[in-house]
Amino acid sequence: MQTVATASRADQTRALSLSTIAFTACFAVWTIFSIIGVAIKAELGLNDTQFGLLVATPILTGSVTRLFLGVWTEKYGGRLVFSSQMILTALATWALTLADSYIMYLIAALGIGLAGGSFIIGVAYVSRWYDAGHQGTALGIFGAGNVGAAVTKFVAPFVMVAYGWHGVAYVWAAGLAIIGVLFFLLAKDDPELVERRKTGAKAPSLAQQFAPLKNLQVWRFSLYYFFVFGAFVALALWMPHYLIDVYGIDVRFAGMAAASFSLSASLFRAYGGVLSDKFGARRVMYWTFGFSLLFLFMLSYPPTDYVIQGKDGAIAFSTQMGLWPFIVTLFGLGFFMSLGKAAVFKHIPVYYPGHVGAVGGLVGMIGGLGGFVLPIAFGALLDLTGIYTSCFALLFGLVAIALSWMHLSVRAMERAAHGEVLDALPQLPEMQDIHHPERTAMPRVLEDWRPEDAQFWAEKGRAVARRNLWISIPALLLAFSVWMVWSVVVARLPAIGFDFTPGQLFWLAALPGLSGATLRIFYSFMVPIFGGRLWTTLSTASLLLPAMGIGYAVQNPETPYLIFLVLALLCGFGGGNFASSMANIGYFFPKAEKGNALALNAGLGNLGVSVMQFLVPIVITAGVFGAIGGEPVTLSDGGQLWMQNAGFVWVPFILAATIAAWLGMNDIADARASFADQAVIFGRKQNWLMCILYTGTFGSFIGYSAGFPLLTRLAFPDVNALNYVFLGPLVGALSRAGTGWISDKFGGGRVTFWTFALMIVATFGVITFLGLGSFIGFFACFMALFFLTGVGNASTFQMIPVIMGREIPRLMPQLGVEERKRQIAMESGAIVAFTSAIAAYGAFFIPKAYGTSIAMTGSAVGALWGFLIFYVICVVITWAVYTRPGGLLHDIEHGRTPQGTAAQPAE
Repeated sequence: MQTVATASRADQTRALSLSTIAFTACFAVWTIFSIIGVAIKAELGLNDTQFGLLVATPILTGSVTRLFLGVWTEKYGGRLVFSSQMILTALATWALTLADSYIMYLIAALGIGLAGGSFIIGVAYVSRWYDAGHQGTALGIFGAGNVGAAVTKFVAPFVMVAYGWHGVAYVWAAGLAIIGVLFFLLAKDDPELVERRKTGAKAPSLAQQFAPLKNLQVWRFSLYYFFVFGAFVALALWMPHYLIDVYGIDVRFAGMAAASFSLSASLFRAYGGVLSDKFGARRVMYWTFGFSLLFLFMLSYPPTDYVIQGKDGAIAFSTQMGLWPFIVTLFGLGFFMSLGKAAVFKHIPVYYPGHVGAVGGLVGMIGGLGGFVLPIAFGALLDLTGIYTSCFALLFGLVAIALSWMHLSVRAMERAAHGEVLDALPQLPEMQDIHHPERTAMPRVLEDWRPEDAQFWAEKGRAVARRNLWISIPALLLAFSVWMVWSVVVARLPAIGFDFTPGQLFWLAALPGLSGATLRIFYSFMVPIFGGRLWTTLSTASLLLPAMGIGYAVQNPETPYLIFLVLALLCGFGGGNFASSMANIGYFFPKAEKGNALALNAGLGNLGVSVMQFLVPIVITAGVFGAIGGEPVTLSDGGQLWMQNAGFVWVPFILAATIAAWLGMNDIADARASFADQAVIFGRKQNWLMCILYTGTFGSFIGYSAGFPLLTRLAFPDVNALNYVFLGPLVGALSRAGTGWISDKFGGGRVTFWTFALMIVATFGVITFLGLGSFIGFFACFMALFFLTGVGNASTFQMIPVIMGREIPRLMPQLGVEERKRQIAMESGAIVAFTSAIAAYGAFFIPKAYGTSIAMTGSAVGALWGFLIFYVICVVITWAVYTRPGGLLHDIEHGRTPQGTAAQPAE
């Protein structure tokens, strides 16, 4: 961290001034939709929910990119990253004028959202020029660049009246591009980056930068910033629309009134930095939350008529906040929000001096997501309740939670300190338990983990490993349930009033597989970087987004198809969890028990597909959640469906699993590897061959699970497929969990070979009975396919550690015994996770192949022939590479060890 001694006053002023100007310009562009969105709403005839999504979309990009931009700034320097970000954002703003449909506007808005990432770039850049005693003030001045929102509110309405909304986009794009070029020419690289280049020191790794994200306090700060910044952005976007509708004023007056809030919530941020340096950030946060509760209570009280029975008759009166009291109250709210923004970011460079980019990026990302989520929630609440002040009531509840959590945390730390110890605490006592500037302390990390030590395993290891396994299994089960929920939902959408074509329905069924498989590629490498406990908690909590989104979207037949596409992609969060879950559990168990543990985790996790296909058809026929669950849809035959329950039913279980993962799971210190360490598998031929084989087994299982309900309904319309389809995934999941011993006894290679041979026969049976129109034969052959995929899932995973146990000594003979064991374990875990990622694309390609085959030929038979040919290829690979005499696994599976090669036990 830089000090006054290492950075001159002139250089500090230059860095702060240029960064503040750049951030102001970026923020003006980031909130451009708050003004031009009104014109676009009228032009396209958007409802309140669609308008909320449009104005919030740039906030999504700006929020998510903050995490990466902060890390890149730490690595490459603010001068390069800041200027590049501004020029790219300017191009996206100009491209907005070329859009001609709602979808194109949303796509352009994603690009414009890059402007929001400027905040963390500036924080990481500016903080390196100042010492800890002056960072609060410096960052407060920089953060006052939020005033860019007020610039847009003041100036943009007049530009739009004169030149239309296209003129606003042109002017804002040109201005940002010019500032981006000037920043690159005039700014200097920060002293820390210059020193690192001189000494040749390496930039910190991703694992080192992201390490503090394990601390719960960091996530609590993120909640604070979700309100003080996220709600500020949301209100800045929402207020012009609110003022026009509630008070009937024109767009120019509405823009100026909303700008007063943006000004107070921006300019006073610099003052908040001064107060945080002087009185302490914690005290400022108490002021912020306390006054915000008062103001939000006043704002959330809706216009109300009262009738009181008096002695002389009825006494009638009403309450309503007028325009000017509303503006004054909103200004006061903005003032304290600006103080809170400065106070939150006072903590980060002081307590995480080596992780400003990563920690600030996360806090900024969560805060920015508030600016994305809250406008959508405002629109949904308004559509649902019809009460305009519902947006302030939502914020009132959010502040109450944040204040309670902060106060309970502070009191817990104060009760743990006594006398002189209490006096010696810093201004942020809630951070005392993790504040070690020289290192990052990790909670619930197993520093000593020796599962191969029989005594350690018996006394301690087995209990800890099993606890993590039995917490992981329900979390993974829920992930599979949410991932595949579309397989049931899409089959009933036409019945509840959605006019989607068969092709559109197959796309909805296929997209979760596409996104889930893609996410698995990234999830494969997350556990060694973030740790299993944190990653399981986050990945499980992420399932709330699609679960709740589906619950709301299916209640309105007017919901655009685009929303359903987005929700289908979000369901892929569940699919990605498998890769990280399997990699995590594999680290806990010794070789002798690892296969069984992975089989239980995967098999019972896969069971989530069957649980979902069994449970959803039941819960959608009853009002499980009462009035809060929404109204049912009445069908043509007089029946009723609560289709929203298909999403809502998972919410309480997801919350419970998330809490259990955070409180009950552990991280293993030795299970650490960078992406570069794990990337060695991309050069292993066996990795790619196993990707093909596992696609044939698990890809078939998950693809058939996704497409089986819709295929059955189309092929046999007289059969109520939803009564039977859950049996397929149930058979496949149970066969995986219960047949691992077959591979242990006869060898994974041989079991895999005969599994594919029998799958060829079963697929031919499906084709035959589909042509004959026999549902019983069709169903029986599919059950056989599901059973065989489960057996093959277990056998292929059993092959991987055995294969790498043979390959690593040959490929890396220089390794010692212990190094070899670690390398085998690391590469086996990475290959298990990566092959699961590639195989998961089956959830996309199989339903899509059905749809394409039906569209081209009127039947799914063409797709099934393609699957059969693929199984033939898998049989050939298994025999030629692994099971033939002289093959890689032939001698091991026949109880013989080739001369000169030490037998390697299965991992």
